[in-house]
Amino acid sequence: MIILIEMAAIAVHQFADCITCHAWSPDQSMLALCPNNNEVHIYKLVEEKWERIHVLQKHDQIIVGIDWSKSSNRIVTVSHDRNSYVWNEEGSVWVPTLVILRLNRAALCVQWSPKGNKFAVGSGAKTVCICYYEQENNWWVSKLIRKRHDSSVTSVAWHPNNVLIATTSTDGKCRVFSTFIKGVDAGKPKKSGSGSLDAKFGEQIVQLDLSFCWAFGVKWSPSGNSLAYVGHNSMIYFVDQVGPSPLAQSVVLRDLPLRDVMFVSEKLVIGVGFDCNPMVFAADGTGLWSFVRFLDEKKAASSSGRSQFTEAFGKFYGSSKQGTSNDRGRAGVHDNCINCIVPLKKSETAKMTSFSTSGLDGKVVIWDLKNQEDLLEYL
Repeated sequence: MIILIEMAAIAVHQFADCITCHAWSPDQSMLALCPNNNEVHIYKLVEEKWERIHVLQKHDQIIVGIDWSKSSNRIVTVSHDRNSYVWNEEGSVWVPTLVILRLNRAALCVQWSPKGNKFAVGSGAKTVCICYYEQENNWWVSKLIRKRHDSSVTSVAWHPNNVLIATTSTDGKCRVFSTFIKGVDAGKPKKSGSGSLDAKFGEQIVQLDLSFCWAFGVKWSPSGNSLAYVGHNSMIYFVDQVGPSPLAQSVVLRDLPLRDVMFVSEKLVIGVGFDCNPMVFAADGTGLWSFVRFLDEKKAASSSGRSQFTEAFGKFYGSSKQGTSNDRGRAGVHDNCINCIVPLKKSETAKMTSFSTSGLDGKVVIWDLKNQEDLLEYL
């Protein structure tokens, strides 16, 4: 019996020749993206058409990170020029405020904390900057987590408790730190299943040595009990009970490496990267993770009848029996590497079923999993 899989991509928008990163406004009515230069373009949906309404210009070099705070409506950007700006909307104008990062290498990634009172910046200087607003001096300052990484910090991810932060680095390791700042984080730190929150600022909670190559795209699960990250060796790593005695799993991919991941639920993860097609990973009843399928598959769920030998033979000679030049049988709406994945969620209590991706092909694609019947049990 052949069961056709409905398309998960519900909208495809071509905004530029190349996009390095993107972020959505809290109500998802506006989209901020970097078209692979030193500008941020903000688009708004007007009468079912995306119109560019703002261009933010302050950085001197390419912008590599954008995040839009859900609680404060502020935008934060980081760039290879070693600077970061927090943008506040005042009337019809976005006003930038320089953040004192104290970096001597490029900034590489940024993310707001869940409460929006801090944000973290990873850099090529082997440091993580935890930035917060100083009311007395009316500026954004940073405290640095130093001498913990042996190479560039490629991604950062906040734990739901707003205190712990996970990082990945090109030294191949994933680490979790405490970022508790007195006067910024209200109340006394409490215990957490992912380690002690009474640790002082910058104290390392755990170091995961699962990868022996560059590591990217760390993310926490919605509960904060698990995390996932990827390696440039075409592997994805899942870690449960993050703390002194973590439980780790590795899933080997037969395809190209991933660059970023996202938890849809406690049992479902989407990975994106060089295969130009989101990959779905799921955990079974025992907690064992495995690859399910490519999300943008255009073929039927049953076998197509092509033998593995025929497919491999076509790949080897640069052409296939289906007439494509590179045998990208699974390639779909994206034509190049996907480097960014962002959840789309109307409220914190709502179930998250949709997300957006952007890539080097200049497209932003919106995906919805509600019509994917084989994945509903994991949502």
